Amino acid sequence: MKKTDSLTQNFIFRALYRRGRQVSCRTMVVYVGKNRLKTVNRLGFTVSTKLGCAVTRNRIRRRLREAYRLSEDSLQTGFDIVIAARSASEHADFSALMQDMRDAFARLGVLI
Repeated sequence: MKKTDSLTQNFIFRALYRRGRQVSCRTMVVYVGKNRLKTVNRLGFTVSTKLGCAVTRNRIRRRLREAYRLSEDSLQTGFDIVIAARSASEHADFSALMQDMRDAFARLGVLI
C-alpha cells in the first residue's frame, strides 16, 4: 500500500469511533476522520473474536486489506480509516467485499 500507514494506537481507534463519520454496510462498518498528515492515510482493521477462531479472523483481515489495496488509488489522502468486519464478511465473496467498501467510501465522500 503506497499511500497508507498502519493505525495501531488504541486512542485513535476510540476517537474515530466517537467522533468520526461512519457508514454501515452488510459486510463491514467504515469509520473515517481527518488526520493531520496531508499526504498519507492511516488504516486499521477490527475483527471481533465473535467471528471465529484466529484463522478465520486473519482470513477476513487479509481479504479486507486486499480490497482496500485495490481501491487505494481512488481515495483522497489525509484520512484515518478504521474498517470493522461484520459477521457477513466471513462468507461473502470477494466481489461483494469490494463493492461494499467502494460504496462505503463513496457515501463518506473519500473517493476522488
